Amino acid sequence: MPDPSTYRPAVGSIPEGPGVYKFRDPAGRVIYVGKAKSLRQRLNSYFADVYGLHPRTRQMVTTAASVEWTVVGTEVEALQLEYNWIKEFDPRFNVRYRDDKSYPSLAVTLNDEFPRLQVMRGPKRKGVRYFGPYAHAWAIRETVDTLTRVFPARTCSAGVFKRASQIGRPCLLGYIGKCSAPCVGRVTAEEHRRIVDDFCDFMGGRTDQMIRRLEAEMAQAAVDLEYEKAARLRDDLGALRRALEKQAVVLGDGTDADVVAFAQDELEAAVQVFHVRGGRVRGQRGWIVDKVEDVTTGQLVEQFLLQVYGGVDEQTGTGEVGEAVPREVLVPELPDDADVYAELLSELRGSRVSLRVPQRGDKRSLMETVERNAKESFARHRVKRASDLTARSLALSEIQEALDLPDAPLRIECIDISHVQGTNVVASMVVFEDGMAKKSDYRRFAVAQGTDDTAAMAEVVRRRFARHLKDEADRRDEQGVAAEEGRPRRFAYPPNLLVVDGGAPQVAAASRSLSELGIVDVAICGLAKRMEEVWLPDDPDPVILPRTSEALYLLQRVRDEAHRFAITYHRQKRSSTMLVSLLDDVPGLGGTRRKALMKQFGSLKRLRAATIEELTAVPGIGRRTAEAVLAAVSESAADDAPGPGPGSAGDIAEVGRVHPVAGAGA
Repeated sequence: MPDPSTYRPAVGSIPEGPGVYKFRDPAGRVIYVGKAKSLRQRLNSYFADVYGLHPRTRQMVTTAASVEWTVVGTEVEALQLEYNWIKEFDPRFNVRYRDDKSYPSLAVTLNDEFPRLQVMRGPKRKGVRYFGPYAHAWAIRETVDTLTRVFPARTCSAGVFKRASQIGRPCLLGYIGKCSAPCVGRVTAEEHRRIVDDFCDFMGGRTDQMIRRLEAEMAQAAVDLEYEKAARLRDDLGALRRALEKQAVVLGDGTDADVVAFAQDELEAAVQVFHVRGGRVRGQRGWIVDKVEDVTTGQLVEQFLLQVYGGVDEQTGTGEVGEAVPREVLVPELPDDADVYAELLSELRGSRVSLRVPQRGDKRSLMETVERNAKESFARHRVKRASDLTARSLALSEIQEALDLPDAPLRIECIDISHVQGTNVVASMVVFEDGMAKKSDYRRFAVAQGTDDTAAMAEVVRRRFARHLKDEADRRDEQGVAAEEGRPRRFAYPPNLLVVDGGAPQVAAASRSLSELGIVDVAICGLAKRMEEVWLPDDPDPVILPRTSEALYLLQRVRDEAHRFAITYHRQKRSSTMLVSLLDDVPGLGGTRRKALMKQFGSLKRLRAATIEELTAVPGIGRRTAEAVLAAVSESAADDAPGPGPGSAGDIAEVGRVHPVAGAGA
């Protein structure tokens, strides 16, 4: 591994001005490209304290064997050069954008003599104007089918067009009025291009102008007693209005904007963009971003602006990714150099571009909609990866190799602990078989003795495997079914791999419990959330899985599912405990009626929302008792309101990590 001190530039040799730098590995490959306002300050930060860097940045610096830079005149030039180098070298330590699926666009081939309307996917071509992208190709075809009644432009392929020209007879669309038939000379090239230009104007947002023009022509035709022409124009107006009805107005000021939102975890991020033109959503696009370094939302915005708009052709206003720079770009968080990026976008557009975070009104509402789409897209992406058979098989084999297991872990169990400051301690156990969740085998535990992470983990592991040993002893047949009960036993099957949510202390506690029970054929590991490190028993150093490996994806999904299941149970238990405690103080309410209320309402939230009539409908609850119950829960609501200073509800609301209670051992 290269030593950073061996290629650190000499003191004073790095210029202070803005520029772009790149790190190369021993083979000469560019592995990282960055920009800086001050090259000297930025590059020195990589070498001043290597071990104080973020792990991924430290990995990049120790992988590199040389660094070089180029000085530029302005920060905007630095952005443009950074984009070009990232595109040219594809460095593995830079944030990478990839489409989460292949989105189709409506393309108009303006570079043809007779432009064609068609569905296109993949890389964008020069001389072609794009609208969209759309979520589905059928949506494009439906739009074209509606609008060719008004704008009868060519939609046929080159082969069909050539054959129609040779035989002197148009296709069916030419006969039914949905194509102007330039192939047989019904219109000239100039007339056909005017039809295409009108279509582009309508799709580009100039809808009101088009509708007013058709309305004026219809009125004039009626005055001139050309009723057939007036009727045709009336039908054309109806077609345009039907097309507009499918695109609701989302921005009342009719502006052009791109609305960007992110959903992310430690390894990846999903990006969603709504393209709004003339106040209407004209297209949508999404990407999945590999976070090969630790980046904030603001830095993700920087990379988005650079990679999506950075290659825009100043002549056409359209880039290689097909994204024209709009008047406004709305983002969830501004990058550090927001003014520089706004200046770059303004240069590419040729007029001022506003880069800002929406705070209220229609734009804020639309941002929230885009955020929901990003979260749904990210959830679908992760489920797709996890459910893919090839990915799951690869994940299991990678786990086997990384943890040195004798066999692939076909059954994985994961245990997570959840409570608030040592109260209502609960645990969850989730099961994955063949890389897929098996929810019928999920279990949850109320922890009686453990008051911190390690003690609770030890207790749960001991209880789970003690029950397994008992089931083994009582088993009556090979399928693990007890003859006297006639149903599968709950803990009949041991896991190939036990995963605990935590680091070395939790792994050690779980390992001790297995050793006390004499179980030696169950592998165990821990997944520490902060750095996503995999810890093994009696191993001082963690196993570091590649951030893009299928093994890490699977372990993360198992851990996250256990965390979700534990928190759900903890909230239920905490609500029930609070409800029981409140009902104990209600005069005249005995055990039987308390149980009846618990059974009917189940939680404090539902009980607070109940009416007198709903309470009196519970057997044994009269009106006076119902009033006393509502008074008790109402008082508790007032007491629960957060107040200023330490100890307020806002200070203790975190659920998840277990912290030792006062007086407990560390």
